Amino acid sequence: MKFTSYGHSCFAVEINNKHLLFDPFISGNELAAAIQVDEIKADYIFISHGHADHILDAEAIAIRTGATVICTWEIHEWLHAKGVTNTHPMNIGGERAFDFFTVKCTVAQHSSMLLDASYGGNPMGFIITANEQSFYYSGDTALTMDMQLIPLWAKLQFAVLPIGDNFTMGMQDAVRAALFVKTTTVVGVHYDTFGYIKINHQEAIDVFAKEGIKLHLLAVGEEMDFSNL
Repeated sequence: MKFTSYGHSCFAVEINNKHLLFDPFISGNELAAAIQVDEIKADYIFISHGHADHILDAEAIAIRTGATVICTWEIHEWLHAKGVTNTHPMNIGGERAFDFFTVKCTVAQHSSMLLDASYGGNPMGFIITANEQSFYYSGDTALTMDMQLIPLWAKLQFAVLPIGDNFTMGMQDAVRAALFVKTTTVVGVHYDTFGYIKINHQEAIDVFAKEGIKLHLLAVGEEMDFSNL
């Protein structure tokens, strides 16, 4: 599983030479100015909820690449109205096998409003399993006791968790989330993009390390291979 950060909560995971892209928000992120949106590869696009900082570039990338967009029913309908027809709607608790991986949708405690102020459906997270390896992306969320269910469904190689506080979990609650889902490897997202969510990087790394958890804070465009964890 090759992981590429595109800033904020946007990232891609390459599996079996296919590109899974999550929450595409690049063109509106000043920290991702060096990333060319029209060069990003995608075979599948996952949208956790409807806020602009998770969906802004989804329409353009989906139309250009023909990627299958996995999202809530409400976002599926919204995208269809914009001409994005290759979508697959899901909802919390649902599981689905695709051509080389399975997806299970999980609870996320947050809100969801689309760019035109219409309702985006229930926010959610995703467990992705392929080649007997799994990872969890929580989406934007508060710490929730539902996270304790995740080890019943998958043994995780890593988890992708928001750590910026204010709108989502902060670093302390994200540590608790990592303990709930039983992983020792976390990729932090949803931090530094805006003034509300700026963090002290070393403090965050140290907070996780005290619980034996390795926190990765990847630079925009940075890649990591998680296949051998």
